Amino acid sequence: MAVLLWMAPMVVPLVVGLLLWSSGHALVFYFKKGFYVAWMMVLALLALPLCVLKSGGRDVENMRIVRALVWHVKYFLGLRFQVSGWEHLQTPGPYVIISNHQSSLDVLGLMEILPDRCTMIAKKELIYAGTVGVLCWLGGIVFINRKKTSDAKSVMAAAAKTMLDQRIRLWVFPEGTRNQRGGLLPFKKGAFHLAVQAQVPIIPVVFSSYSNFYLRKEKQFKSGTIRLKILPKIETKGMTSEDVASLADKSFDAMRSAFLDISGLACGNGPAGH
Repeated sequence: MAVLLWMAPMVVPLVVGLLLWSSGHALVFYFKKGFYVAWMMVLALLALPLCVLKSGGRDVENMRIVRALVWHVKYFLGLRFQVSGWEHLQTPGPYVIISNHQSSLDVLGLMEILPDRCTMIAKKELIYAGTVGVLCWLGGIVFINRKKTSDAKSVMAAAAKTMLDQRIRLWVFPEGTRNQRGGLLPFKKGAFHLAVQAQVPIIPVVFSSYSNFYLRKEKQFKSGTIRLKILPKIETKGMTSEDVASLADKSFDAMRSAFLDISGLACGNGPAGH
């Protein structure tokens, strides 16, 4: 009896999870989403003391710890990643990674391929997300106020200097928000100003559509495979602010074409995950 009581806290959640997993997909959706958020909070709590012990505080090297702790989460959610173009991330020195943004699940793909000495630019609100927010700060994430253009520009200018001084890489979502309509949203120019100011290359990364396994409005969250395609770098040496618009257009066209290809969409903006 004592053994059963001791095992109950572990067995009950497992049984409940299995029951939900085999029931209607709306329950599965809420269970998986709830588990994902809660487990990421727990992992962040575990990572906090490790980051402080390793680096003494805020340091991009803490992203190694985050990457190692988060890597397994995909298996709990029934997700797999197929990555192509690994060789393009072997570019030495600083660079800017840009990718499309469909859901908070993008974090798992990001951690799947995150290169060393790489952190992110994220919305300021993220810093208030409990243990995850604190961990983001410790990982050197650059927070930006999307509502104030002047603040965003000054943050990007400071980030360009930091990239060169500390020899780091930065990951940016140029759509500026999660895309819940399919395809790619028009790119904001911040990431491209950043790359031009620092005179570093841009490396586009494309996530395939999540629509075959994850649909927020329909409350569907099944197992699935996410294809990640890393595209060849786009050089910015010699470019000025006058080249930013054409650079953004070139990057958008390359990423949209890759998105349609790896998502199995012949043309146009097909449905994508949310």
